Amino acid sequence: MKKNLIGIAVAGAFAFAASTAAVADEVAYDGSWYALPGVNVMHADSKLETGSSRAGGFLKFGKEISEHWDVQVGLGHNRSYDDFDGAEGKYRQTTFGVDALYFFSREKFRPFLLAGVGAARNDIDYKTTVVSGAGPVGTQIGDKKTSWMANVGLGAQYLFNENFGLQADLRHVWSRAEYMGSDAQFDTHTVGNTYLNLGAIFRFGGAKPAPVVEPTPEPVVAPEPAPEPAPAPAPEPVGPAEPAFEKVTLSSEVLFGFDKDNLKEEGKAALNADVVEKMKAHPEVELVLITGHTDRIGNDAYNQQLSERRANTVKKYLVAQGIEESRLHAVGKGESEPVAECAGVRGKKAIECLQPNRRVVVEIEVQRAGN
Repeated sequence: MKKNLIGIAVAGAFAFAASTAAVADEVAYDGSWYALPGVNVMHADSKLETGSSRAGGFLKFGKEISEHWDVQVGLGHNRSYDDFDGAEGKYRQTTFGVDALYFFSREKFRPFLLAGVGAARNDIDYKTTVVSGAGPVGTQIGDKKTSWMANVGLGAQYLFNENFGLQADLRHVWSRAEYMGSDAQFDTHTVGNTYLNLGAIFRFGGAKPAPVVEPTPEPVVAPEPAPEPAPAPAPEPVGPAEPAFEKVTLSSEVLFGFDKDNLKEEGKAALNADVVEKMKAHPEVELVLITGHTDRIGNDAYNQQLSERRANTVKKYLVAQGIEESRLHAVGKGESEPVAECAGVRGKKAIECLQPNRRVVVEIEVQRAGN
């Protein structure tokens, strides 16, 4: 009954989460820590011949490591009672483990796969209630055993805001237990229990927004009287055009998909119009610098690598369009040169505000009529 109630609660909570995720604000990855207390129910291995499980509990602590990975460490406990033919008693399992979670999304609804290792203590406290091959009434047919533990599973998180959310998962846990087998001899056996877990997420320690600094107003200075207009100078003869530098800034949203480094068709068209045609028209240009930039959301090292990959993608495309590779140089600056700070802005608004920082800049020297 308790397992059914918790299962219904988990299904209801995540059905609501899935229905609202499409319209909710995004909660971007920011490297937060979090506490994860919760409850669980256990379906014990059939070899243990236990009855219905009682509600147990767990306490874990987690850390967002990267765009896709979390690590969680913590304790769990559950127990069951039974009164079967010829014996009665209780079974308890306590676990301590470290889990790695792979997330498919960092939006509010976050499905994941998990795997982990650790230690488990299995306490099988069964005694005989009738005379049998195991011995007289009251004979102990189980014992305490501490062993290795391994588990795998799947689940999901849902974040209601930047500080609070829920996590549910279904996992299978293997360990070693000691009990009397059908041959009336004590032995150590591998057992596998299945757990349904539901916990509350309390996030803390993520990247803090920069403090909002109010700009200092400029002093008001009275304008000076306009000088008398000077006579117009004689027009100078038109000479050869001076070389001028032209900088083309292309939005990453135009060139690439979210978190991708392969060019979209829209991005190829923009490069053809803004870069390829000009470079073919000006073969005298000997060096073109292609610089990739990202915003501050996410891991510094990851952002640096993404900016380098995007800059090199643009370079390879220009070479494929007939531009000599010797004229091109690609670099990535990551999040180090923002053009928009967006102090004090978080969530989806921060993603929109920081859009100008996600860009690729192409600097070319062309010979044209000077301004």
